[in-house]
Amino acid sequence: MDGQPAAKTPRGRMTRDAIIDAAAELMYVNGVAGTSVDKVLAASGAGKSQMYHYFKNKDQLVEAVIARFLENILGNQPTIFALNDWADFEQWTREILAIQSTPKGPIACPLGNLAGELGDDPKIAPLLDNAYREWESHLEKGLKSLQEKGKLAEDADPARLAQAAMTCVQGGLLMAHLRHDITPIADALKIALDHLKSHARP
Repeated sequence: MDGQPAAKTPRGRMTRDAIIDAAAELMYVNGVAGTSVDKVLAASGAGKSQMYHYFKNKDQLVEAVIARFLENILGNQPTIFALNDWADFEQWTREILAIQSTPKGPIACPLGNLAGELGDDPKIAPLLDNAYREWESHLEKGLKSLQEKGKLAEDADPARLAQAAMTCVQGGLLMAHLRHDITPIADALKIALDHLKSHARP
């Protein structure tokens, strides 16, 4: 990330990761405004000098948290990296639903939480948009793969379809978390999948 020095030793990487993980957990629960640097240091066990060695300011820490959120999100959807057939897209929706079906679910999308709080921040909004675009890019890549194999209509727009699917997912996650009910995300995933498949080539 721009302006952030990399940790060069295992101990340094451990310290940096501890800071990011603590900040991510606190920001997920309390929001960015409710998460002070002192709270992050207390939760991570890191010192202030260590904090400012890796992050010049809180904005840089938020940037690292966004990257960690995305890493964790994609890690829970492993099939998204290998969408080679329609069955893979079906598996991708099942993976999302499985996460939401745990005893802690339905859970809010951490990127969605930050977007709700900082979506108008001119410094942070582009970082969030980039994270969503990276998430979408895997769907787009999969759809392009299907198109090249003749399984998606030639006039279909993979980028627009990926964006529509993401819109369904985000809306479903928001409503499921708000209502403590798995139904909205289950329905949203079905709508997304049905919309994608409506462009399938017979």
